Amino acid sequence: MIALDRPQRLTLVWAGLAVVLVGFDGSVLVLALPAIAADFNAHVSALSNLGSVLALGALGALPLATLADHLGRRRLIAVGVAGFSLANFASAFAPSLAVLALLRLVAVCFEALVAGVATALIVEESPAEHRGQAVSLLAILSGGGLLITVIAYPLLAPHWRWLFMAGIVGLAAVPFIWMQLPEGRAWQRAHISGSTVRLLLQPPWRLRIGVLAATTVLVALVLEPAGLLFTLFASSSLRMSPSGISILIIVSGAIAFPAYLAGGNLSDRFGRRVPGVVLTAVYTVFAAIGFVTGTAGFIIGNLLWSAFASAATPVMGAWSGELYPTRARATAEAFNAVAGAVGGVVGLQLVGLLAQGVGLGRAIGLAGIAALGGAAILLLLPETRGKPLPD
Repeated sequence: MIALDRPQRLTLVWAGLAVVLVGFDGSVLVLALPAIAADFNAHVSALSNLGSVLALGALGALPLATLADHLGRRRLIAVGVAGFSLANFASAFAPSLAVLALLRLVAVCFEALVAGVATALIVEESPAEHRGQAVSLLAILSGGGLLITVIAYPLLAPHWRWLFMAGIVGLAAVPFIWMQLPEGRAWQRAHISGSTVRLLLQPPWRLRIGVLAATTVLVALVLEPAGLLFTLFASSSLRMSPSGISILIIVSGAIAFPAYLAGGNLSDRFGRRVPGVVLTAVYTVFAAIGFVTGTAGFIIGNLLWSAFASAATPVMGAWSGELYPTRARATAEAFNAVAGAVGGVVGLQLVGLLAQGVGLGRAIGLAGIAALGGAAILLLLPETRGKPLPD
């Protein structure tokens, strides 16, 4: 058990609530994608374009994240929760796929902002010897938000608009986050001046951000299409029912929760570098092969993908936070999200193109081959476990 003082406990509670809401709101589209595709008569290419538009939402998070480095973490987390809650509610009334894409673009912008700033805040405020475990708790809370959607959607299917409408509940949490979430003490001690982007382009930060960005781009080639088109492939290619898909996701989540804790403990004991490289390589492989091995392979591959990706989440979250200076940590997290957006757009367009000739499953599998290089690049980064955060 991590020993926390009162400000640290309040930070975990209210930043954790924000991440729960991100997990819920961000998962509705994926779970409901088959019903959305049916309502709007959309094929794989149209859905790939939808995913590409959504990935670009991370671009909007970048300027907002620079404000989090200048104005503080608390305000931007509260603003972000308000932003994606309103966008989700409006998504329930989208009359077309194009309008839905625009509204989801806005939602993703604020979701990426909250996820990045909350991670930066948790890394900054956690005890140095337990940063990995603290990030794993944040990941579990995000998974809890996903679990709400997974349980609710089979009861409501195919009425996907009702779940988007439920996103308005996030607005009720905004005043509490604004008033109760403590401002980060590490951020208050840091001397914030000048452009955070310019700072990150100086050595040694530019090498670190370049390596993480390259890894994120390559891994997103398979993760973005695999994550977005998961339910569509399971229902249209494998003929799995909504309840069957939800059961698979629930079992994956049950595996994910202990994997989050294991990854956090592993990285706090043995470091970030080796576990980060190995886990990234392994989950990338399983994310791809599940789509080319039939129903049994899809189920097993997704369970293993969930386990190893969940273990990697706190490792990479703590590592990325420790690599950057406090003066620009939120901006750096947003840069990484932008890199994910670039890789996601390329991956979705590649899969949409290849699917016309080889089918959706094989297209995702081919994207996974290119993604494997992302793990090896991480070897260029230094070990940071237990070291003081750079100011």
